[in-house]
Amino acid sequence: MNHIFGRAWVYIGHESQIKNPGDYFATQMGRRPILMVRDEEGRIHVIHNQCAHRGAMVVATEKGNAPEFTCCYHGWTYHLNGRIKGVPLNHGYPTDFNAKNPKVAMNAVARVKSYRGFVFATEAEDGPDLEESLGHMTTSLDDLVDRAPDGEIELAGGVFKHGYDANWKVYFENLCDAAHPLFVHRSSIEASQAQSDDAHSDGTGEIAIRQMRQNGAPYSFWESQVGIWTYPNGHSYLGDYHDDSKLVAALKDPVFREYIAALEQKKGKEEAKRILEVRRWNSNIYPNVSLMSQFQQLRVVHPIAVNRTVVHTYNFKLKGAPEQMFRNTVAFANIVNGTGSLVLTDDLEIYNRIDMGLSSDGAKWLQIGRGYQSDQPDTHGGRKGVNSTSEVYIRNMLDAWVGYMNGGHGQNADLAQAAS
Repeated sequence: MNHIFGRAWVYIGHESQIKNPGDYFATQMGRRPILMVRDEEGRIHVIHNQCAHRGAMVVATEKGNAPEFTCCYHGWTYHLNGRIKGVPLNHGYPTDFNAKNPKVAMNAVARVKSYRGFVFATEAEDGPDLEESLGHMTTSLDDLVDRAPDGEIELAGGVFKHGYDANWKVYFENLCDAAHPLFVHRSSIEASQAQSDDAHSDGTGEIAIRQMRQNGAPYSFWESQVGIWTYPNGHSYLGDYHDDSKLVAALKDPVFREYIAALEQKKGKEEAKRILEVRRWNSNIYPNVSLMSQFQQLRVVHPIAVNRTVVHTYNFKLKGAPEQMFRNTVAFANIVNGTGSLVLTDDLEIYNRIDMGLSSDGAKWLQIGRGYQSDQPDTHGGRKGVNSTSEVYIRNMLDAWVGYMNGGHGQNADLAQAAS
């Protein structure tokens, strides 16, 4: 765990989660409790949520605002940047104890950097910077932010949470798997196909039906209109999937037409057209975050144990867009990631079956070679599957896994050279 989450650039949170001085957000880097904090001068810090005294977790709430942090065990108090502020009964410690020693602190994570409001951190003191590590995947983050008419996005609407009994990597392996929907989601596909197109609701029903029917597209669609792209350090995205006529709000929808008008007014028709023509489904930034820019959704993966994972799903509001756009975003997230989702529950069952199956010693090797002889180099330094049913993205993640496990920074040089 430490080889990967201790060396990779890990997504921490979004700047909009800590707007004001004293705001904090509690999360994890792998299994390590972490705080993202904005100090009195507006600077962002990422510090370990651990008291320097006896190691207790200092902040137990997920978010809030505080002038300082105090450990509830023995009252040690810390500044917002993690440095020690006060130690009760200071006279009782050894004569060489110095509370002003910078090592006596809620220690800071080695490196922290923000890209367009998305905050990442790494425990590695050396290695590539954030932009170098992200590579071409910065364009997926750009795509999400660029869709806001006012050029800003804001995390809003709470968080969806779900857990499953399997390894954290299984989740990423499924997100870009275009071969599974016809089998895994068959029940919801058939139910949606039985619904009348004339059914009326508040809009949520149409969103659900459109998504479930899309999952039922024939393999000729997945193998001709959808692609998979991979990049160094384990990153990948599924593209050319939903165009904006199939989005949460269809082009004929008055709310979406209002959004397009606002986008064109702020950015011009040509730039608005370029933004809306970007068609990416799941963009996976290894090792812990996946975003859906067209649906303003982001999912963070938290490994709890080798066979236990928790996923948090957040939604973004596009500043300058109609308010109904955000309501549609939340409705879509509920359909795909809500605890009562007909789609998510299918996937959770598969994750659990994978974990149970992998507990067997029946097979020494598993087959993840689909598309191997057809993978093609990408112009941005990655590799592209011949179509969306290729398993190139799994091979790419395992390449990064080998690199990190061998003490590197992601891409395994030997495998990369062999693939070129």
